[in-house]
Amino acid sequence: MSGHSKWATTKHKKAVIDARRAKSFAKLIKNIEVAAKLGGADLSGNPTLVDAVQKAKKSSVPNDNIDRAVKRGAGLTGESVDYQTIMYEGYAANGVALLIECLTDNKNRAAAEVRTIMSRNGGTMADPGSVAYNFHRKGVISITKSDSVSEDDILLAVLDAGAEEVNDQGGGFEVITEPSQMVAVRSALQEAGIDYDSAEAEFVPTVTVDVDVETARKVLRLIDALEDSDDVQNIFSNFDMSAEVQAELDDE
Repeated sequence: MSGHSKWATTKHKKAVIDARRAKSFAKLIKNIEVAAKLGGADLSGNPTLVDAVQKAKKSSVPNDNIDRAVKRGAGLTGESVDYQTIMYEGYAANGVALLIECLTDNKNRAAAEVRTIMSRNGGTMADPGSVAYNFHRKGVISITKSDSVSEDDILLAVLDAGAEEVNDQGGGFEVITEPSQMVAVRSALQEAGIDYDSAEAEFVPTVTVDVDVETARKVLRLIDALEDSDDVQNIFSNFDMSAEVQAELDDE
């Protein structure tokens, strides 16, 4: 399980995930607002908004909340949506690289929170550019495994549409594309009748670092703490857990 999966799919502690549902909803709503502000409320002409809405629906965000977020972001309600995207770089235990993407209306608050969380949970901040070179910006489309869809089915649907690779992530598949090809690949999946959970531009590590159980615990504890911040939108990392490490964490 590669680090860039952002931990929504790790299921390492169900209680923790359940307790964060409200925070997750708020972050999904923020994505919709920003997408609507940048590209307008018309889904047919705003693929970024389509993906933001799709992900929110897959996470059971109520339709009324989604509709209000679209209108608010597009300026149809008279409310102002003004978020900045800021990327912080750092290291977790054993030199595991972290990219911490914030979407915030208060840059100073976000910076202070990230620094405090990192220092309290065994992380260290890094200079701009010193971590980012370990990652490439890619389109990542996530698909949950099911009996009706095989890896070969996915490959057949996406390779001619511009997909670079399909990875088995244990509980699902990830289709990797260039960001510019993501809409075409997503459309190819839909035409093949293959449902997807999310399609986003993410930072994918060029090289991953295998971690043991103790290191995984420390890294996940830091990521958990960062995700508790309202300003932190996404976390990308380069650590990789074996099936055995994942199983041991699942048993805790």
